Amino acid sequence: MTPARLRKACLALAGAEETFPFDADNSVFKVGGKIFAIAPLKRKPLRVSLKCEPALAEGLRAAHAEIIPGYHLNKRHWNTLHLDGDLPDEMVVQMIEDSYDLIVSKLPKATQRALKWQGLAAAGES
Repeated sequence: MTPARLRKACLALAGAEETFPFDADNSVFKVGGKIFAIAPLKRKPLRVSLKCEPALAEGLRAAHAEIIPGYHLNKRHWNTLHLDGDLPDEMVVQMIEDSYDLIVSKLPKATQRALKWQGLAAAGES
């Protein structure tokens, strides 16, 4: 995963925007004003923090050494992924999409409709 591919994956989602509320080095990706990804894109190794269902977050951490509790975030709901090449790009993109879906699921219905969001069931969740 490259910084450009990470940025592209985040911004490909409907209504996603990149902001810099903390400093110029930390890209914060939001939808509906809510954060779904944080990435210091110039950092080596590259990393990204993503929202995750708590039970799934724990399972991913247990299965992958590159996934740790969210750095400076609520460790129950956020994971930080170290993108040094060991996690498949497809997995990272799926986790970005899952984080986005978790955030959009909590937005007002009118915002969800404006985003043409199909819901967690349509996104592959049960």
